[in-house]
Amino acid sequence: MVVVGVDIGNDSTEACIGRLDANAIEFLSSSCTETTGIKGTCQNVNGIKKALELALKECNLNIENIDVICINEATPVIADLAMSTVTETIITESAMIGHNPLTPGGFGLGIGTTIEITNIITKGEIGKKYIPVVPKSVDFESTAKIINQAFEMGIQIEGAIIQRDEAVLVNNRLIRKIPIVDEVQHVEMVPLDMLAAVEVAGEGQVIRTLCNPYGLATIFKLNAEKTAMVAPMAVSLIGNRSAVVIKTPEGSIKERRIPAGKIKIFGDTSSVEIDVNEGADSIMQMLGHFEEIADVVGEPGTNVGGMLWRVKQTMQEVSGQPFKLIKIKDILAVDTSIPEKIKGGLAGEYTLNKAVALGAMVWTNKSLITEVAQKLTEETGKKVFIEGIEVVMAQMGARTTPGVQLPMALIDIGAGSTDVAWVDSLGECKKYVHLAGAGDMVTMMINSELQLNDLDLAEKVKKFPAAKVESMYHVRLEDGTIKFFSEPLPPSIFGKVVIFDQKHMEPIESVSSLEKVKLVRQTAKKRVFIANVIRGLTIVAPGQNLHTVRSAVLVGGSSLDFETPLMISETLLRRFGIVCGSANVRGKEGPRNAVATGLVLSYFSRRTDGNVKKQEV
Repeated sequence: MVVVGVDIGNDSTEACIGRLDANAIEFLSSSCTETTGIKGTCQNVNGIKKALELALKECNLNIENIDVICINEATPVIADLAMSTVTETIITESAMIGHNPLTPGGFGLGIGTTIEITNIITKGEIGKKYIPVVPKSVDFESTAKIINQAFEMGIQIEGAIIQRDEAVLVNNRLIRKIPIVDEVQHVEMVPLDMLAAVEVAGEGQVIRTLCNPYGLATIFKLNAEKTAMVAPMAVSLIGNRSAVVIKTPEGSIKERRIPAGKIKIFGDTSSVEIDVNEGADSIMQMLGHFEEIADVVGEPGTNVGGMLWRVKQTMQEVSGQPFKLIKIKDILAVDTSIPEKIKGGLAGEYTLNKAVALGAMVWTNKSLITEVAQKLTEETGKKVFIEGIEVVMAQMGARTTPGVQLPMALIDIGAGSTDVAWVDSLGECKKYVHLAGAGDMVTMMINSELQLNDLDLAEKVKKFPAAKVESMYHVRLEDGTIKFFSEPLPPSIFGKVVIFDQKHMEPIESVSSLEKVKLVRQTAKKRVFIANVIRGLTIVAPGQNLHTVRSAVLVGGSSLDFETPLMISETLLRRFGIVCGSANVRGKEGPRNAVATGLVLSYFSRRTDGNVKKQEV
């Protein structure tokens, strides 16, 4: 008898083919393809057929050779994400901050009065300090010539603000080096005859004075009250290689809190309301007061209200259930930051505003999997069994990993959700939980914090290490390793940070710092993957005590990337003494194919026990 187990996931559909006789199972092949449609809906059938086709081809069988198809109880689970910005940086009265071009010129801190470049020679005063403002109508040669002439006349030029991308060209022609910031888009809006400060750090370094509130207080002679007012400005400059600050008499920089909305969490007997502005930790702390969530609703007309309504609306469309019967069963809130254009800035400046990333998971009490099975039977002509709950099947497949010992915890990290289960010493799945937040949430955070505006690129950043192309023949990896090449690298990636996946290198255009890519990627994974793993284990562990868990096995697509399993394993071992590692299903599949393999094993177990009462369609 030939049996096929098919695992319908949020992102991928996997198949496993096994040949059964009276005493044993021979596994013949496996496959993996993209899921079509929302998990647990009739749209999945096309993806299932594709997975069958690939698996059959691998073992030289055809559809006529199949006796039974087993699928998991794939209840539709929609995990959606939203970013709710909770702060906004605003500049008033033409003050400019934080401009950070890729190629500023010179080095150091310059303080002086702003003056139009063409007026320096005729209106500049000997002994007075100036910061010339250079529009695009004045080229680099003319700019350098005027500044050098001013030097010779005794006029002190302390720095420059240039509209064109010519800071390095100007600096190379000066008889005395000064800090120069270029690429200022709206240079015509820079206020003249005002005190300004320009700072450029050396290569590989960041500014130190303009990002310090007391540094600004010293330059602009601010009292304690005004120093507190400009503190958000200073904080927004941290990490920049260059910056310009111009303070007009009425100018100010402020951080305004934006109403992101409130969420209301319902339990079986009580409810609690919390403002998203209070941050992710407060939201998750409130969530922990409920043993089981009945529903979560958001304040109408807000970011969070719109997101929570959207996931319910999507579920209503695929299930046909009344809207009032569709409930959100879990949420994950994570503090993050969003680079946003500063209101009132003169050069298109960006700053990192605080935000909360929110993942929500919703399902309905009506399972559509019976309809999926019926359609699959119609299109293949084969018996289809709804074999079991996904996480229960996954633990059966994971137990085929060499070296696994019971009791154990199973951790299945997918794209939209994280499943955690506890399996006792008899191999029985005693408790399991489905949690919102997994790989897609990490991808969204990386995409936002690195300003990629490309989810496909963010997915690659999540999965692969980064490198810096330092010459035409070598790159420096993020761990400091140098890799040399016998053939020259493409000129288009020279000097850029790239994704390094062994096969090819793809540039990350919006980022110039290798260290920043690594920090953002690892921080996002810790806030989502590790937080959810600990949350799930706490729920399913005997007595809710993680120290009672001795071993755990990782399965699922997110366990495939190069660092996530190691990060989880290190954290669990160091903090709780739990031995954890990635599964190697059937000693060959790695963390993939656990559910599909478990479906075949489950059918074999029922058949040999004489129990054939599973739901057949």
